[in-house]
Amino acid sequence: MKKNKLYEGKAKILYKGSEPGTLIQHFKDNATANNNEKMEIFEGKGVINNRISEQLFTLLSSIDIPHHFIKRLNMREQLIHEVEIIPLEVVIRNIAAGSLTKRLGIKSGEKLSRTLIEYYFKDDILKDPLVSEDHILTFGWANQNELDEISTLALRINDFLVGYFSALKIELIDFKIEFGRMYKNEEMYIVLADEISPDSCRLWDSETKRKLDKDVFRENSGYLLDGYNEVAKRMGLLIENKASKNSKPTLVKG
Repeated sequence: MKKNKLYEGKAKILYKGSEPGTLIQHFKDNATANNNEKMEIFEGKGVINNRISEQLFTLLSSIDIPHHFIKRLNMREQLIHEVEIIPLEVVIRNIAAGSLTKRLGIKSGEKLSRTLIEYYFKDDILKDPLVSEDHILTFGWANQNELDEISTLALRINDFLVGYFSALKIELIDFKIEFGRMYKNEEMYIVLADEISPDSCRLWDSETKRKLDKDVFRENSGYLLDGYNEVAKRMGLLIENKASKNSKPTLVKG
């Protein structure tokens, strides 16, 4: 049956769900970097990200983080609640890397004295500019109560994920998440949306500092799926790690 496509982004497609108030989120194999200036297709990337994101959202349910995820439908798709996306990318930083080091001249890998939350306005044409809380409130992208809830949830999510990945001998350097407004029984709730995967996280091996995320693609420092598959393996999602440029990911249980 042909699905009704509502939106297509760089890494995902959203289709209308079979039940009212639901969407189907499809994970693509596309990898993009530098605001879509660089793009390549890695067969199986969407499958891995779907499973990793499913696992992390499910685990976040255990600490009562509200989110849009309902269930995985197949290897590439999830059923999610339809939400009104708040036009902000929320970046949580634990260790200096990426644009932070370039903007402020901080050495990459330097541990921050406290967890840093940054907000970026979601606009590809403007290249997702960094914005302040005053910008957010002035232009009405979120109100103060929503911003307070987003900040509280972001820190709770970070605390949980830092501990989870640490047990897997992975450092969570930083990550990007999005939030949306979900309406139920005439009430509005702020919920975690989008995905959490190596596409949206910086993940380094705790001992070797090997990068297991999309920076490998950004920096041309190796084959992207080697790191993604290693993360999936440590999470117990890969039966065996057979990542290579010439083989598909050997996924998965569940």
